[in-house]
Amino acid sequence: YDTDIFRSLIEAAAAVIGSSDLASRSLRVIADHIRSSAFLIADGVLPSNEGRGYVLRRIIRRAARHGARLGAQEPFFHRLVTPLVRAMGDAYPELAAAQPAVEAALREEEERFAQTLSHGLAILERDMERLGGQRIPGETIFKLYDTYGFPVDLTADIARERGFTLDLDGFEQAMAQQRARARAASQFHVDEDFRLAEVLDAETLAGHRFTGYACDQDRARVVALLQDGEPVARVEAGRPAVVVLDHTPFYAESGGQVGDTGVIEGPAGTFAVADTRKEGVVHVHSGVLEHGALAVGDEVTARVDVARRTRIRANHSATHLLHAALRHVLGPHVTQKGSLVDAERLRFDFSHGKPLSADDLAVIEGLVNEQIRANSEAQVQEMALAEAQAAGAMALFGEKYGEQVRVLRLGDFSVELCGGTHVSRAGDIGLFKIVSESAVAAGVRRIEAVAGEGAVAWLRQADERLRRIAAALQAGEADVLDKLEQVLARQREQDKELERLRDKLAKQAGDGLLDQAVEVAGAKVLAARLDVTDAKALREQADRLRDKLGSSVLVLAGVDGDKVSLVAAVSGDLVGRVKAGELVNAVAGQVGGKGGGRPDMAMAGGNQPQALSTALDSVAGWVRERLG
Repeated sequence: YDTDIFRSLIEAAAAVIGSSDLASRSLRVIADHIRSSAFLIADGVLPSNEGRGYVLRRIIRRAARHGARLGAQEPFFHRLVTPLVRAMGDAYPELAAAQPAVEAALREEEERFAQTLSHGLAILERDMERLGGQRIPGETIFKLYDTYGFPVDLTADIARERGFTLDLDGFEQAMAQQRARARAASQFHVDEDFRLAEVLDAETLAGHRFTGYACDQDRARVVALLQDGEPVARVEAGRPAVVVLDHTPFYAESGGQVGDTGVIEGPAGTFAVADTRKEGVVHVHSGVLEHGALAVGDEVTARVDVARRTRIRANHSATHLLHAALRHVLGPHVTQKGSLVDAERLRFDFSHGKPLSADDLAVIEGLVNEQIRANSEAQVQEMALAEAQAAGAMALFGEKYGEQVRVLRLGDFSVELCGGTHVSRAGDIGLFKIVSESAVAAGVRRIEAVAGEGAVAWLRQADERLRRIAAALQAGEADVLDKLEQVLARQREQDKELERLRDKLAKQAGDGLLDQAVEVAGAKVLAARLDVTDAKALREQADRLRDKLGSSVLVLAGVDGDKVSLVAAVSGDLVGRVKAGELVNAVAGQVGGKGGGRPDMAMAGGNQPQALSTALDSVAGWVRERLG
């Protein structure tokens, strides 16, 4: 902590927070944590509830707590990124490049933690009030910690101030149970249907290989068949089964790319492959034997559905171009968080803290299509993992790679580790179109897009929709927007006029009700049904009639099909004896509903309009009981 870098960060933290104690342990913690959290975010990690994201969240929140101890009232941690970049940006240019994203992620997490503390504090206060000076249960401490991120030491501090003790043994038990659940969830799951090690000998397992990079069909031998999870020597037509070949051109689902489909043709039958998955190193083909029979040892032709694979290739290669374009436009903090590539579309999840603007999406889409038009060759090389990373190939965090990896390069634009199937040249993708952008989780965005034939089909459908809209508007396609704006403007004027007419009619109807008010203990009481279905209009009418009647109690009702809307209003001089909420609930209970609100105005609903007349008749008596 006596190095120049840490000293400058400690001084910066003290200045931002307003602390004069440069020897404070809290300042040292903050200086250490700004460095670690900033580099994690620059590396593409964002705060979350799992993995490295959870570690990052804990680091940021610990720094925020230490800042609060020093008197920080507002988010401060993100303001330390500038002094950090000043101190370390020359040595780590990637940190300087990611500065805006780092600051945004830190501020968002600080603000989220402030909300978390507010929610957690309310729960803790409520539980302490309920317990009345006893011990805070371990379950409560764990819930605050696990659900709301409320630190245990903060719970302890607040508890001590109020004379409470903590059931830390119960908390540790709950934590142990959570860790056990996490371990169980993370254990590798082997489907019992595929106990291939019991079926295949070591030599067959070792010799199994995927040949689909070089071909779409291949000759192979059936080495195992399974039905209902049990190995069989032969399968007959019509029943689901699993086929294992000594080698296969069928790509198994992996890295976000779906498995291949197609057929396996044997000497006596044809097996339709509906899906291909991996069990360990072995590709397993699931499907149904369409006719004939298939037996272990049969020599077969494995034929991939080429048209489907071609569409998948286009979408997968487009995903790589999209990833590179996102980093180019948004910054190097963008990393892949998940993907799905099938024959119809592609879905790409990535780290980014805010929605993309329409301009951003247009630039990203344009960059991808620019690369498609450039028609760069898709170059695939196998090399050592260290060599690939040194060459700048993007690796996905959390993916397990062997010593030898496959690197896909699309021109100078994209270089990534990837074991999937791809186009030969970028131009084979044909066309790329983004169809949506949305949030998946805090700090994670999702783009859905189509490429190749899928993009052409999407544009064709969009063109057809435009043609039909133009026909409905009786306008040329180029004039649709102008015509639509005219229609909407006219509709807005008509809506305003309709609202004016409704208001006028409602006032007339309301004025006609004034004579129906009865006097109860010196107050005017009115209970009536109006030809109004809108709750807002009922409330406005009740306000107006209450003002006209003076000292009064009102219940107005409206019916729309089976739905009853009720509003009760009480003048200011009577709210001490008559509560609108109690009144409206008394009426609503008779029509199958309930409600509530302020003492002077309350609303309710019900679903038994046939009982409304009787319910309204009861209002005067209910008021009389309270006014005497």
